[in-house]
Order: sequence, then structure tokens, then C-alpha cells
Amino acid sequence: MTLPSNRSFFTALIQYTQNKNLQKGKTLHAQIIKSDSSSCVYIANSLVNLYAKCQRLREAKFVFERIHNKDVVSWNCIINGYSQDGLNGSSHVMELFQRMRAENTAPNAHTFSGVFAAASILVDVSGGRLAHAVAMKMDCCRDVFVGSSLINMYCKAGLVKEARKVFDTMPERNSVSWATIISGYASQRLAAEALGLFRLMRRGGEGDNEFVFTSVLSGLTVPELVNNGKQIHGIAIKNGLLSIVSVGNALVTMYSKCGSLDDALQTFETSSDKNSITWSAMITGFAQSGDSHKALKLFSSMHHSGIRPSEFTFVGVLNACSDLGAAWEGKQVHDYFLKLGFESQIYIMTALVDMYAKCGSVADAKKGFDYLREPDIVLWTSMIGGYVQNGENEEALSLYGRMEMEGMFPNELTMASVLKACSSLAALEQGRQIHALTVKYGFSLEVPIGSALSTMYAKCGCLEDGTLVFRRMPTRDVVSWNAMISGLSQNGCGKEALELFEEMRLEGTKPDSVSFVNVLSACSHMGLVERGWGYFKTMSDEFGMDPRVEHYACMVDILSRAGKLKEAIEFTESATIDHGMCLWRIILGACRNYHSYELGAYAGEKLMELGSQESSAYVLLSGIYSALGRWEDVERVRRMMKLRGVSKEPGCSWIELKSGVHVFVVKDQMHPQIRDVQAELRRLSKQMKDEGYELTADSFSAAL
Repeated sequence: MTLPSNRSFFTALIQYTQNKNLQKGKTLHAQIIKSDSSSCVYIANSLVNLYAKCQRLREAKFVFERIHNKDVVSWNCIINGYSQDGLNGSSHVMELFQRMRAENTAPNAHTFSGVFAAASILVDVSGGRLAHAVAMKMDCCRDVFVGSSLINMYCKAGLVKEARKVFDTMPERNSVSWATIISGYASQRLAAEALGLFRLMRRGGEGDNEFVFTSVLSGLTVPELVNNGKQIHGIAIKNGLLSIVSVGNALVTMYSKCGSLDDALQTFETSSDKNSITWSAMITGFAQSGDSHKALKLFSSMHHSGIRPSEFTFVGVLNACSDLGAAWEGKQVHDYFLKLGFESQIYIMTALVDMYAKCGSVADAKKGFDYLREPDIVLWTSMIGGYVQNGENEEALSLYGRMEMEGMFPNELTMASVLKACSSLAALEQGRQIHALTVKYGFSLEVPIGSALSTMYAKCGCLEDGTLVFRRMPTRDVVSWNAMISGLSQNGCGKEALELFEEMRLEGTKPDSVSFVNVLSACSHMGLVERGWGYFKTMSDEFGMDPRVEHYACMVDILSRAGKLKEAIEFTESATIDHGMCLWRIILGACRNYHSYELGAYAGEKLMELGSQESSAYVLLSGIYSALGRWEDVERVRRMMKLRGVSKEPGCSWIELKSGVHVFVVKDQMHPQIRDVQAELRRLSKQMKDEGYELTADSFSAAL
């Protein structure tokens, strides 16, 4: 039997490599070994290339290491094979490049293309610069493929100035070069530079292609740039590029990010070839613009169209469920992506945790969090924020402590959530410790951290520290102003709160609904009825805002605290919004304080008619009828309370001691030092009796 010649082996290997026919390639490899042709460097190189192209890098490396007389092609085959294998493969490329030079094999343009591709994946700037210096020394940077790979490496590292230097010195550029540098500027949100290069390319007569269009469109992400996007859209139509699905997807994404949803939807509907990216772009556009109902409806249409969702689709849909608080729909989406096998995708799981947390299902959020063994900082932050959103602040602090122990580096949003937990617990010492950590980690007093810190200090009563942080913030948004105004108002500094509100207006920051709640609250504490009326009317007259329930509540509180109870009742009965029971509840409490029992009975009966489930309303009304001597009504209110199943909620308090927060609930026996607490209460009770104080019937009974 005559064995095939090296030429026939070589020809067959090229064919199998092009077709990625691994099985036939392995069979041929066995024949080559049998014929003793593996010592031929051309055959060996072809085998390395075959295995590399079939993503069998282990076999490729095995063959490569057994080549005795490696040439530049041998090194290029293995280097380019690893560079195309993502992060894991790219980590081997720089080591191979160093070995190649150490073994005195001169690299060529193909070598550098692979090395720069790997460096861009690894974001290995130092290794990439070293290779760049070698490429310049060997005059390989003039090659258009090397130049394009080098531009891509610098752009991926965020070094667009370095990339531009390479681009400007290239003697020859192709569409990849232009697309890469434009994409680099776009990724850094330098839209003006990306547009400038796009115009320069077109003036130079370079051929328009889909890569350049998708690159420049990706940089248009704010409403001010939508007209530029429309111009590019027109050029794409003129050049017949709309039939290319990637261009259509880029246009839908651009219009969505620029807030022009009508144009996005029109582009989406006229697209003849929609893929999962097209649907995802439109769904995400709706979700990010607050049209979450439309996002869910479109997702349903996508499902019925038979298009398989991607991980980006699920992230957009879960975000829509979060905004709507749609727990049931979110659960359906959860089941769907489990069915499709997406449960290990960290982006989806992060969106899932966020969705469950915002829907109040903290237990389900925690299950999603615990499912991933190595959560990233975004997932940690979502879970911590979820606890805070649902009032489980102790769990938030505990989870943050666990995150620190596991060596996870927090981001600004993490610290802002933890500071919010400290605010809610009035845990000043822990708040100070977190403040120290923000300084240690190098976080500035920009909006998220600065606002959270000033709020924390204000809620803990440390107005001096809160004001100091507030004044040191380089920029302040309306949230920052609101936090400080609220802190001043709640700590008895109403005058300063109103002055700060006026300062905010003078600096050009437009107040929002929360701002007016804060100033109306300050007016209430200070008894400024007329000024309160002025702010209430300013909302609609000057800022075009319709007062909400909370603003009506503040106004009723202002009138009630000032003893203007009849005026408060008239205002409540003339309210044009559905205020439920909250306004009558405020009036009832004020009537008790001012001993205006007849008006109190009127307000209390209004609450009974509305079916109040709050025990305080029944207790107050019963007390008012007792004061009026209307015992039959007292019994009627108590029977109604029992019939409706209303029970008094147990009181709760907490104290921070030695960097720990101790929580106490009425009749709770779970505190680890409950015996010591009870003994101390008995001692205090006896001391009070001995000193002549008369204890009420229920004094200390709950704790004892």
C-alpha cells in the first residue's frame, strides 16, 4: 500500500481546517504519524492550525511542543489559536510571545495581530506596550491588520489618545481601522470625536459599511444627539444598509437611549429581519424609559413570535417587572429563563435579585443571591440595597460585614446603601465607621456618597457633621438638598431648613415633590400657617406640580397643630385627590391634643366608615367618647375593633451599644440578655416607688 505524499497531506489538512472537520482531521493525523511525515514543519504547522481552529487547544499545544524546528508560522498558529479562545486562552499568549523571542524567532505581522488581540482581551496595557515597541522596531506597524489590532487594544484599555496616535500614523486604513477607533471614542462617551471621525471618513471617500455605522451609533446615548442619529439613519437608508440586521439594531438602541421611543418603535416595526438583539433593544428601551407595561407586552409578542430571548432580553424584562412591582410577572419570567438554562448568568441573577427585592420578596431575592457561589459586587450591592428598601436594615449591615470578610471591594452604591441602613437605625457609630471606610477606599463626596453621609448624620442628630459633609460636596443634586433640608426640619431647625430651601432655589436647583414635603413639614413644626399655604400654592402656580397625598397631609398637619381644626376638616373635605384615611387620622390626633372632642368624634367616625385597620384610631376614638361620657359609643368602638380583627401592634425600639444594635419588642423574650434587662427594670420600678412616683397600670408590664 502506497502512503499519501506530504503534498496530499497538506492539501487535505487545509480542507479539513476550512470545514472544521475535526474527526477526519484526527484520522489524517494518525496517517501522518504512521507515515513519519509529522517531522515536516509544514505538515506540523497545519496540524497545529487544524486543532486551534477546531478549538482543541490542548491537542494543538501538544503537536506544537513536538516541532523541533519551529518557524514563525508555528508560533503564529498557536498564538492566534489561543488569542481566539477568550480570556483563558489569551492568558497564554503573552507567555508564548516571550518564549518566541527568547528562542530567536522573529515575529511578523500575523504574530502581532494575535498578541494585540490577546492584550485587548486581558486589558494588559504593559504587555501590549512592550509588544508595540517590538512591532515598531521591526516596522510591522505599517501593516493595516497590525495597526487595527493595536488600536483595538488601546481602545479596550480606555486609552483612546494612544489609539488615535496609532490611527493617525497608519499609512493605510481599512473599514476595520475606522470602525475600531470610532467605537473606541463611542465607548468612552466621546460622541463629538466619534462623529467627527465619521464625517472625516466619509469626506475621504472611504467605503461605508455596517461596522462603521454601528460603531458611531453606539456613541449616541443622550437626547441632545438624536438629530445626529437621524442624519446617520438617513445615510444608512441612502446606502442600502437598513437590510443589515446589526444596523437596524443599532438604530433601535440609539433612539431608545436618546429617549426617542416613537422613532425607536417605528424603526423596530419596519425592520424586516428582527433577531433577539432587535427585540431586546426595544424591550430595554421601553423599560429604561418608564414604559414598563409596553416592555412586558412586547416581551409577550416576542415569545409568541417564536424568538428565543437572550440574557439581555431577560435583564430588560426583569427591570420592567421591578419598576412595576410586578412580582407575579417576574416569577413567570424567572421560571421561563430557568427553563432555557440561564440560571448561571450573573447579569440575569442580579436583575432577578433586584426585582424580587423591589417587589418586597426579600426571601426570594436571598435565594437568588445564594444560588451563585461567587457573586460580583453588583449582586452584593443589589442584595444589600434590597434589604434596605424593605426595612431590613440589620440584615443589610450583616451582609455588608460578610462581604468585607470575603474580601469583596465595595463600590459607591454599596456604601450609599449601607449608610442608608445606618440612617434608618440611627446607628451613628456604625455610620462613622462606614464614613471612615469611604475615605479609606478613596470615594469622593459626589452625589451618592455625599447625599447618603449628610442624610445619615442628620437623621442621627449630628447636624454639624451633616452640614460639613453637605458643604464639601463638589456638586449637589435635588436629592442632596432634600436630605439636608429634611435633617434640619426633623431636628427642630425649621428656620434653617427654610433658609436652605431658598438657597437651593437661588442656586438654580428645581425643587421636587420631596422638597415641598420637607418645607411644609418645617412650617408645621414652626407653626407657620400662612407660609405653609404659600409653599402649597407655589407647587402648582410656579412649578406646575399637582400636590400629592403627602402634601395634603402636611397642610392638614400645619392647620391641626395651629389649632385650626375646623379649617383642617374643611380642607380635607374639599380635597380633590383620593387621600384614603391619612388626613382624618391627623385630625383625630390633633382633636385629642386640643380636647376638641366633638370634632374628634366626627373625624373618628369618618375613619370607622372607611374601615380603618389601625388600632390607634380605635383607641383614640374610644378615649374621646370616654371623655365625653358616651359609654355606649365606647363599647361600640371596642366591639367594632374586635369584630374587624384589629389588634394593637407591639411597640419596638432599639439602641446602639458598642458598635452593635439591640432591638426590643414588647413581650419579646428573645434578647440574649433579657434576664438582666428585666432585673434592671424591676430595680428601677422599685426605686421610683420608693421616691414617691406613682406608676401607671402598664408600666414595665410588657417587659417584665
